[in-house]
Amino acid sequence: MAVEVRRRAPHGGARPAEGRGERAGARVQAGDALPLPIRHTNLIFSALFAASLAYLMRRWREKIRSSTPLHVVGLTEIFAICGLVASLIYLLSFFGIAFVQSVVSNSDDEDEDFLIASAQPKPAPAPAPAQCALLQSAGPAPEVMPEEDEEIVSQVVAGKIPSYVLETKLGDCRRAAGIRRESLRRITGREINGLPLDGFDYASILGQCCEMPVGYVQLPVGVVGPLLLDGRRLYVPMATTEGCLVASTNRGCKAIAESGGASSVVFRDGMSRAPVARFPTARRAAELMRFLENPDNFDTLSVVFSRSTRFGRLQGVKCALAGRNLYMRFTCSTGDAMGMNMISKGVQHVLDYLEEDFPDMDVVSISGNFCSDKKSAAVNWIEGRGKSVVCEAIIREEVVQKVLKTNVQSLVELNVIKNLAGSAVAGALGGFNAHASNIVSAIFIATGQDPAQNVESSQCITMLEAVNGGRDLHISVTMPSIEVGTVGGGTQLASQSACLDLLGVKGANRESPGSNARLLATVVAGAVLAGELSLISAQAAGHLVQSHMKYNRSRKDMSNAAAC
Repeated sequence: MAVEVRRRAPHGGARPAEGRGERAGARVQAGDALPLPIRHTNLIFSALFAASLAYLMRRWREKIRSSTPLHVVGLTEIFAICGLVASLIYLLSFFGIAFVQSVVSNSDDEDEDFLIASAQPKPAPAPAPAQCALLQSAGPAPEVMPEEDEEIVSQVVAGKIPSYVLETKLGDCRRAAGIRRESLRRITGREINGLPLDGFDYASILGQCCEMPVGYVQLPVGVVGPLLLDGRRLYVPMATTEGCLVASTNRGCKAIAESGGASSVVFRDGMSRAPVARFPTARRAAELMRFLENPDNFDTLSVVFSRSTRFGRLQGVKCALAGRNLYMRFTCSTGDAMGMNMISKGVQHVLDYLEEDFPDMDVVSISGNFCSDKKSAAVNWIEGRGKSVVCEAIIREEVVQKVLKTNVQSLVELNVIKNLAGSAVAGALGGFNAHASNIVSAIFIATGQDPAQNVESSQCITMLEAVNGGRDLHISVTMPSIEVGTVGGGTQLASQSACLDLLGVKGANRESPGSNARLLATVVAGAVLAGELSLISAQAAGHLVQSHMKYNRSRKDMSNAAAC
C-alpha cells in the first residue's frame, strides 16, 4: 500500500492546489458564450443535422427518378442545405471545445499567477537564528497526514484502536509506524524530531525483532583492523558511542599484527535451557533426576529432542535439586543460530515425553534460571554456554615498547594486581578483565546479536605472562560463554547483515553448519584480546586519562558547547 505524504506549505503562503481551486470557480468557460446550456445546444444541432440530411436525401432521390437536375433547388432546399452545413460545423467543432478550453485555462492561470505574484510585495527573508555548533542538524519538515490517517490517530489516542494492531490492520508497516509516532506525540506532548522515521525497513522487523516501532536509533559504527587471527586478516565492525574505544582496540590489533597475529580455539559449543518442575515429594524429583542423568536413557531423549529441529543436537542434561523442585539443564548444539528458540522447542518435546512416565510432574516454567540467560552466573562460568573460546598471542618486546609505550614487566604486574587480585577483592564473577564487555557490546550491536546477552558473554579472565626469558609478553583471554549466531534475530537486518558480511560470516554455512557462528565467536574473543592489551598498556603507561581527553572529551567540542 503506497503512503502519500503531503508537506505543509511555507509560512504565509497558500497551498498551490487551494489557489487553483479558488480561481477555477471564477474562470470563464468556453461554453459560456452560448445562449443555452451546452447540453441543450448539442441536442438542437444534432436534430437539425439529422432532419436536414434526411430531407435533402429524400428530395435528391425524387429528382433522380423524375430526371430533374440536382442543381435546381427551391427555397426549402436552400434552408436545409444551410442547416446541414451549420450543424456539421458545430458538431465538428464540439470535439475541439475541450482542447480550446484547456488552452484558455492554462493561459488564464499563467496570467493570473503572474499578476498575483507581481502585485504582492515580496517579504524580506527572516534572518536565520544562530545555532550552537553542536546542534546544527535540523529535523525533518513537519508532515500533514491524510484525513484517513488523522482519523486513525484520533482513535488510537482515544484508546479505541490498540497501537499494536496497526501493522495488521493497515498492511503497511511504515504507515503504521508513522501513525503510532504521531499518536505518541499527541498523548505525551513531546516532540521526537531527532528520532528518524524514514529510511528503515519496518517490515523486516515485524513479528521478529521489535514491536510497536516509532523510529530507529542511529549508532556510529567504527572498524578496527586488520585483526590478524588464525591466519585471517579481519576488519571488525564496532557500534559504540564511547570515544577512544575503537581507537584503543585498533591499537591492540596493530600490536598483535606486528607480532605475528593471534590464534584461537573453540573448546566447547552448546546452548542451554533449564526448565524447572515441581513434584509432590523430593523423592519423586530425585527419581526423574536419576532417569535424566542415566547414560542409558540419553539416546531416547536425544531422538525426542531432535523431532523439532534439523540442526539442534542434544549434548547432555545436568540436574539440580532444591527441595521438591527439579532444575534440568539441557545443552545442545545449534548450528549457526544462537539457538534459544531452537533449544526451547526441543526441551518442550522432552517435557511432553517425560509427562507420560511422570504424570505428577508440574512444569513451573520452561526457564528456571539454571540456564542461565542474561544473568551473571557461576554455572556459565564453569560449564560454559554458547561458545567457549580461548584466544592468545605473543607480543614481542619491541612492539610493547614502540606501539604500546610500556614494558612487559609493568603489564604483567598490573594485570595481577588489577584484573586478578582487584577483581577477587570485589567478589567478581567472571569479571577478571579490564573491559571485555566494552568490545563485546560494540560487536554485538553491530552484528545483530542480543545486546542483553553481553552479561554472560563478557565473562572473561585475562592472563599476562612474561615469556622467552622475560623479553616477550604472552596474553590470553578465556571466555566460556560467548552467545552469538549468524542467522535469526537481528542478524537479518540490512545494517547488521552488512557487518556480518564484512567479517565473512553472513548467514548459515551450508557446507559446515555452525562454522560461521564459531568464527564470529573467535572474532569477538580476538577483538577482546586487542582491547585488553591496549587498555592495560594505557593504564600501565599512565596514558588513560590523556587518551580519553583527546578522543572522548575533545577541547574543540567543549569550546563549541561553551559558546552556545
